[in-house]
Amino acid sequence: MTENNLSFEQELQMLEAIVSKLEQGDVPLEEALDQFQKGVALSKKLQTTLQNAEDTLTKVINEEGQEIPFEEKNE
Repeated sequence: MTENNLSFEQELQMLEAIVSKLEQGDVPLEEALDQFQKGVALSKKLQTTLQNAEDTLTKVINEEGQEIPFEEKNE
């Protein structure tokens, strides 16, 4: 599996490993900067995935087959 095809859980594990490694504090500066940049990119990607999932879960399909925000359905 390539890095672009990793699951959300696998990417989250990668981010956790990066954070753990950086928290130890014994990483050379260049490697720390590289790991930090990878962590920020992973964090943004994971946040986007979570936001997309939330957006999907907060919509329902009405009788006409249209997506509507969940809140409107309950009114």
